[in-house]
Amino acid sequence: MGVAITMFISIAMVKTSHAEQIFNTEFLTDDLTNSQLSDLSRFEQSTHQLPGIYRVDVYVNDQYVFTRDINFIEKPETQDKTGLFPCLDTKTLQGFGIDSEKFDLSASVNPQCIDFTSIIEGANSQFQFDKQKLFISLPQASLSNQVRGYIPPEQWDEGINGLFINYALSGSKNNRTDSNSAFLRLDNGFNIGAWQFRHSGSWSYNNYKGKTYEQWNDLDTYLQTIVVPIKSQLILGDSSTNSEIFDSFGYRGIHLSTSDSMYPDSQLGYAPSIRGVAKTNAKVTIQQNGYTIHQVNVAPGPFLIQDLNPSSINGDLIVNIEENDGSVQTFKVPYSSLPILQREGRTKYSIAVGEYRTGLATQDNPLIAQVTAIQGLKKGISVYGGTQLSKNYKSFLFGMGANLGDFGALSFDITHANSEFADQTSSKGQSLRFLYSKSLLGSGTTFQLLGYRYSTKGFYTLNDVLNKSINDDHSENTQSPSVGTLPHIADYYDLNNTKKGKFEANISHSFGNYGSLFVSANQQTYWNTAKKNEWIQAGYSNSWKNMSYSLSVSHNNYSESQQNDTIYAMNMSFPLDKVLPKAKFKENPLGNSYATFSSTQNSNGEDAYMAGMSGTLLKDRNLSYSINYGENHQQGDIGSLSVTYNGSYGRVGAAYNYEKDSNQFSYNASGGILAHADGITFGQPLGTTSILVKAPGAKGVQLENYTGVKTDWRGYAIVPYATEYRMNRVALDSNTFGNNLEINNNVEQVVPIKGAIARASFKSSVGIRALVNISHNGQPVPYASSVIETNSSSRGLVADEGQAYMTGLPVKGVIETSWGSNAQDKCSVEYDISAMDLTQNVLRFDLECK
Repeated sequence: MGVAITMFISIAMVKTSHAEQIFNTEFLTDDLTNSQLSDLSRFEQSTHQLPGIYRVDVYVNDQYVFTRDINFIEKPETQDKTGLFPCLDTKTLQGFGIDSEKFDLSASVNPQCIDFTSIIEGANSQFQFDKQKLFISLPQASLSNQVRGYIPPEQWDEGINGLFINYALSGSKNNRTDSNSAFLRLDNGFNIGAWQFRHSGSWSYNNYKGKTYEQWNDLDTYLQTIVVPIKSQLILGDSSTNSEIFDSFGYRGIHLSTSDSMYPDSQLGYAPSIRGVAKTNAKVTIQQNGYTIHQVNVAPGPFLIQDLNPSSINGDLIVNIEENDGSVQTFKVPYSSLPILQREGRTKYSIAVGEYRTGLATQDNPLIAQVTAIQGLKKGISVYGGTQLSKNYKSFLFGMGANLGDFGALSFDITHANSEFADQTSSKGQSLRFLYSKSLLGSGTTFQLLGYRYSTKGFYTLNDVLNKSINDDHSENTQSPSVGTLPHIADYYDLNNTKKGKFEANISHSFGNYGSLFVSANQQTYWNTAKKNEWIQAGYSNSWKNMSYSLSVSHNNYSESQQNDTIYAMNMSFPLDKVLPKAKFKENPLGNSYATFSSTQNSNGEDAYMAGMSGTLLKDRNLSYSINYGENHQQGDIGSLSVTYNGSYGRVGAAYNYEKDSNQFSYNASGGILAHADGITFGQPLGTTSILVKAPGAKGVQLENYTGVKTDWRGYAIVPYATEYRMNRVALDSNTFGNNLEINNNVEQVVPIKGAIARASFKSSVGIRALVNISHNGQPVPYASSVIETNSSSRGLVADEGQAYMTGLPVKGVIETSWGSNAQDKCSVEYDISAMDLTQNVLRFDLECK
């Protein structure tokens, strides 16, 4: 093998002349005669690597773009030390962000292999041959004004055509109540191009003291697709509106709305536009809460940054402008945000038309139309509005939100509604809403959300009006006979006690190393009664060494059910591996396990205590468990045991709970079945967007970062969830490759659209690894001869004594050897190694080539 190493070193060596670099073959002739040496003239004009197609990871300005087969041509004058230049077409270069208005890429002689380094001054490419990575550098001035994280729609993947079924089965049996139950949910669908059909249904079974009840429910059915030019999602069928402006409701009809996920992360939500002036070529750095969230180089003069992606919804932005002469400008941009705020120039809309849909028989199903829109303006201002229109209900909303700088963020809106009820009476009213958010970094306090909503006596929501059965006495001028009480809504809907005012708050304060404190509260008041519903919770959390603990208190006051209770709780946990010697951690089956303890007590003196242990087991940590034991004031001793296994073909779990005079056993199972062009694949339940892994022959290979997911006996697997319109990395764990498995590249990147079943394909070869001694006319074939197995395309290079290392060899095949360009410089031989021990890591055998 020493001679083999010498060969690779010698190929990299050259002797320099004034005209060109020539490969020096004399270096190899000390130990080899000319007849033993392959024709290496092909290296003379290329000082480094051979041209051809290579599968490479492409990086543009140090940002990963994609992995693709790229044709490299020989271009000795290039600065790349490999002497190779990548062939890229106009579409690919435009996808990198090159401004086609500044640079005429179409004028190239070969549109499939554009010499962009000659067209764009300062552009270059570097090919790291050993790592199969291509780095392309493009000057900032050559790029169009694209935002960070932008992935052009041309790279979005509609996925494959396929049919899938997701199932989720659960059940339980209780010995005290002599009952057992089962529930099955099926989520089915199929994809054809960018169109996706979905249907969901459920079956429930209950057996109570010998009586059986069964029911099937159709939950929803719809067809969806994307509308790329306007970055929107179209849904035909069953859907529900969002709750950004109006309360959400279900309907059956058509829905066209902005798809936020189509925008890059740096364009989601609200962030202020950063304006400034650079005196020279400068570096602009923006920090929030001590973290650098953005950095960009700008040219002299005014600049505008609109693609910020803040790390939190609160925290002032510190802008540093580092000039080329070493001077630094610094200024602060106060920042607070609310969910309703949009970026400058951004429009978000939703249009829904259809039949009101609910599972309650007490509500009507009229035709309804809802339109909403939010527009981001300059200076941190957003305006929004909407309308709900139906036969018996009409409402109109207008609002405004703003980032007030040092004073936080505030939004305000007013809704006017005209209502007609089932008893033919009508009403008018208004509802006003305020929301506020602010971070006080100096004190460590964050007002995440403070909100208040006030509704006049004549204001009703859409859900209120659509009830078929109501209390007849609901007019504004009529006093309720039940003043001072909050009636229990049962067989009819009482409109006397409609909502009046609602207050909500979420406040947190950080003490640094001394923990954090939070307070959350809400209060709802009603018309024609002095009673109200209240809920407040406060808590403190911290850690000491390896132990985490929290203390909390909550108070509930629900007038309708006459509940008035205060609950005190304490929780703590610590990792079990910390109590074991560190040297045994890798062998310790409890390495991912935690011990827990909790206690609760209410204002009536009823208390409960629980101690337990939870964690994961097995090599892949795909078996999770939980064991708990404690005592309850009312039930006495209580305990539970549960296990869940995440496997390649789905999930299964079981649990056992016991308390005084009662034992309950429960179980659950879920999974997904995908039918596609290459067959049927079983796996964990498919999410909204998923990925099919295709690696033919790669049996039992695990996928990185997906618990329990590995390829089946054919080399296929389901990645159950993926992020739409984002680069998803799919990697095969090379540590789980079989001895006879070869995969050229174990990492793929896919960018699926919402609802797609994307495919990540891996080129794998399954075969024998072997050291083959090849001879011709009784002599070893020449040094550096090329070797190929014709059926599998497995390739190798001959070292000394005619020895070649081959991978992916089939049991039977034909090996061809070549050491020159003439016909007599080639030979071939058939082989059959089926009689050998194929379980060996590397086989050794001899062949006589003819």
